[in-house]
Amino acid sequence: MIRLSARFASAVALIALSLPVLQAVAQQDVPAAPEQAPSAQVPSAPAPAAPAPSAAPVFPKPDPANFTAATPTKETVNAFLQASWGFEESRVWQVQAILKTPVDGVSKVIIFIGDKTGKLKPSALQFFVLPDGKHIIAGDDIIPFGEHPYAEFRAMAQARADGPYRGSAIKNLEIVEFADFQCPHCKAAQANMDKLAVDFPKARFVFQNYPLPQHPAAAGAAAYGLCVAKQGGSGSFYTFASAVFDGQEGLETPDGATLTLNSAVSKAGLDPAKIAACAATPAIIAAVDASRKLAQDLNITQTPSLLVNGRQVPANAPYDDIKKIILFQAKLDGVAN
Repeated sequence: MIRLSARFASAVALIALSLPVLQAVAQQDVPAAPEQAPSAQVPSAPAPAAPAPSAAPVFPKPDPANFTAATPTKETVNAFLQASWGFEESRVWQVQAILKTPVDGVSKVIIFIGDKTGKLKPSALQFFVLPDGKHIIAGDDIIPFGEHPYAEFRAMAQARADGPYRGSAIKNLEIVEFADFQCPHCKAAQANMDKLAVDFPKARFVFQNYPLPQHPAAAGAAAYGLCVAKQGGSGSFYTFASAVFDGQEGLETPDGATLTLNSAVSKAGLDPAKIAACAATPAIIAAVDASRKLAQDLNITQTPSLLVNGRQVPANAPYDDIKKIILFQAKLDGVAN
């Protein structure tokens, strides 16, 4: 288990471009790379000076000589940063350079970042835009880029996220929860999910299984859950899911897992024997594998994670932060919430 502590406000970790910050812990499918501060250097431009306390940062004037690449345009970079960071009203930035590199079609972008309060020291951040114009390399990550960076993942989720859902049948505001029944942080995140369902009655909340390999009972629990949804509908599924999370400690042993899952099925009003038989079928096992593959294709490496119209958000971040991001993304996409 790896504890993650990433704050958008720090702006020194390149991964901040892809994940909104938020103080959160998560269970990871793969180990996280260590975060490193970027070593960006801007030709012919001094580094930004630290602002006086409670003063907005003053960035150095960009030098036109540092805009040597034809693409992306400054407008595209600003639109991307607005989509990524716009929910933080205090955040300010300036595009300082868009440079050609020795690799044909690859551009280097350098920006300065700070906040209006002056509480944070301005930082330099760099990333590389790939020739397709739709992705960037930031640290060890390849991240969607452009004026609408989440559109591709949003379309993928709308087409392939087929788990049990609650809320709206319409996918205008779709919030997909990727969770593992044996993950303790997923259990803790259910309080956030219940609040979100109340605060966003027009949203569609999808539960998408992402059983991690370090949890031996997770795939079986996922299969049971799909069968409960198949035989009893989404309402029965959420009753089952709540019971499994409540009895999560029972999943630690094979016998305990059987008792826990059968008890949860009974609470959902279904026959444990029928659900067990269903869970062992190739079709259900394939469906669990397909859900796991969807998470991987969406570049989700930890549970619990939310995908808010294609935008990844830690599901157990502070509730007010999650709500703020959902409101911002809904406004960005022009949908009612």
